[in-house]
Amino acid sequence: MSLARALRFALDSTVMPRSAPNCAAFLVAMIWAADASTAHAQDASAWDKGLHSAARLIAGAAHKSADGAWLRAGLEIKLDRGWHTYWRYPGDSGVPPTFDFADSENVKSATVLWPAPKPFLDGTGGHSIGYFGDVVFPLQIIAVDATKPSWLHAKLGYAVCSELCLPAEASLQLALSGEGGVQEVLLVAAEARVPRHVPLGAGSGLAILSVHRETANGHERVVVDVAAPDGVPVDLLAEGPTPNWALPLPEPSPGGGPGVRRFVFDLDGLPLGAHVDGATLTLTAVAPEDSIEVSVNLKP
Repeated sequence: MSLARALRFALDSTVMPRSAPNCAAFLVAMIWAADASTAHAQDASAWDKGLHSAARLIAGAAHKSADGAWLRAGLEIKLDRGWHTYWRYPGDSGVPPTFDFADSENVKSATVLWPAPKPFLDGTGGHSIGYFGDVVFPLQIIAVDATKPSWLHAKLGYAVCSELCLPAEASLQLALSGEGGVQEVLLVAAEARVPRHVPLGAGSGLAILSVHRETANGHERVVVDVAAPDGVPVDLLAEGPTPNWALPLPEPSPGGGPGVRRFVFDLDGLPLGAHVDGATLTLTAVAPEDSIEVSVNLKP
């Protein structure tokens, strides 16, 4: 029997004198607290704790759009101060998180969204890309049968790093009823950190204006012009068409004109046999209050 049901039974079966209203009020308050605790537990799984980190699942509300119905959820990783984990493309060093939802029930698909990360020095002369502190990966869950609850089971693998890196794993389970709860605000905030998909040249305030190839000092490189408000710091990240492309971090370069930041990166780190002509790159521009993602085709 749950705590809330036990308290209700005690209240219903107890005969109280009129002179003891405080006792009844106390039991009612305990029932409310127990119900709130149960509801909170249904919004999130227990933390799976490891060394310097912990992970949990979060449940949100059901949503409908022109593309169909989906359930809002999230996977949260909490890191000790000074420790980090990695983005889908970790940069010069690091291992991206892996997500396995194969053991879920009444789940047709689970799409992981990636909040905007931060590049940082990796301690070996290169750059890594990832997250510090607390990060929530929003999940879009499509049920096999939207009229029934879904049971989400996530097997998570990730790296927890400071001066050294530790492998971490978590096995998480949570029922998704489609009812919004106390975690909804956290999930909405996490979704707001996911870069917006926009076309080349589009965007308000933050935009990737142009991309072209050139040869400098015998090396072929890519030049990217990014529009951003004056005084706002901007990072640019570059990914290849497949995970085995290891493009360097774009670096700021003079030029671009007023209101435009120019970035350049060499076309290095290509897998053996890869062709540059016609390859599709993903460029992500990240500012403190906004981030965008643009797909560009590298023309000859």
